[in-house]
Amino acid sequence: MVDSATKSGVETTMTTRSWIPIPAESHFSVANIPFGIISSEARSKHRPAVAIGEYALDLEMFAAGGGFAEMPSIQKELAVFSQPTLNAFAALGRSIHREVRMYLQNIFADDTVHPHILKSNLKARNDVLIPLTEVTNHLPMLIGDYTDFYAGRNHAYNVGVLFRGPDNALQPNYNHLPVGYHGRASSVVVSGTQIRRPCGQSIQNAMAEPKVPMFHPSKRLDIELELGAFVCKPNHIGDPIPVNEAEDHLFGFVLMNDWSARDIQAWEYVPLGPFNAKNFGTSISPWIVLADALEPFRCRGLENETELLPYLQEGQTNNVYDINLEVDLITPTGTTTTITHTNAKNLLFSFPQMLAHHTVTGCPMRVGDLLGSGTISGTEPGTQGSLLEQCSNGRVPIKLNDGEERTFVCDGDTVTMRGWSVTGDGARVGFGECVGSILPAHLASDS
Repeated sequence: MVDSATKSGVETTMTTRSWIPIPAESHFSVANIPFGIISSEARSKHRPAVAIGEYALDLEMFAAGGGFAEMPSIQKELAVFSQPTLNAFAALGRSIHREVRMYLQNIFADDTVHPHILKSNLKARNDVLIPLTEVTNHLPMLIGDYTDFYAGRNHAYNVGVLFRGPDNALQPNYNHLPVGYHGRASSVVVSGTQIRRPCGQSIQNAMAEPKVPMFHPSKRLDIELELGAFVCKPNHIGDPIPVNEAEDHLFGFVLMNDWSARDIQAWEYVPLGPFNAKNFGTSISPWIVLADALEPFRCRGLENETELLPYLQEGQTNNVYDINLEVDLITPTGTTTTITHTNAKNLLFSFPQMLAHHTVTGCPMRVGDLLGSGTISGTEPGTQGSLLEQCSNGRVPIKLNDGEERTFVCDGDTVTMRGWSVTGDGARVGFGECVGSILPAHLASDS
């Protein structure tokens, strides 16, 4: 059984059967091969790895032991697998990413042409394959800059209806360009990192005059279900990235929870947009799914009836991905409720369009820069990617499986996001989980 994907005229064919036992529900099939940064009890050093089934392949040990001996093109670049981030590997470019991924797919395949590398080499397997339960994940990239877009039109419309009504839900510019703002790279954290509830100013009564803010812990702490994309190829200052070349600048994708303090945001965002309401924490999944791994799942995004300016017009219509997305909310007592089922195809603009727009002024992008898609929502109840939408800005609580209710995230709650696609023969290409738990706020008197 094979899957084929064509990218820039290059056809790749690979088996999804492996000599490594891979559970059917695993996100890390041979069709995937996502990259991350790990450490372990045996070796505390942060180093690159790929996930395969229930194991991590330590790429530093694999390279040192001759694992890439049958891949001549990577021999001069093996040092990238000894770095504490994936930036150096990402900077090698899409063609090398593709070669390395395909090589590792062959190494793991049941019918591998190189069985001596791992399949029939017990010592090597013991040296380089580590159970995922025994590794610690770290931020996969050194992130220089982070930009969050607003390309989920259903979310933008739903929020607009809440605050401006259906006739003015979307701003006049919305369908013409990928709306975005500059986020805070220093507070992007890997899945599993706890998030401290922020404090800030907000208005308790929006109808009161004069408006005098109060300082307190956010009472409207929210989630935002997004995809993130990492840049692998820089551009020089002054040189835009053409939209039909932008894919070559994209390394791969992660799940993202861009935590939001809605009450703080409502007071501060005029006239320059969100600031403290969005700078306290953004969680990302630890394994980067390479762009090539998602090629078989290309699809059309949301229809845009507006004719775009030429610099945003892509040469292909299948410019987003068919990725199943879901969100669980786990209470402090351990009750789990799935609150969202949706799909990543609910985007109006693609990542190449976001990158083209970001750089049309000549803005320079660097390896490791992160782009967020914006909140991904469907149109039906239970498909929204934020509690703000699901609870109509706090007016309609959602019922959890234990009878509790939520309008926004409470202290001690854990939010788990998952995303995956499925190949024709049932293998999953997924992101694993993006998890974050909420700690109580530090009050001003505590600091």
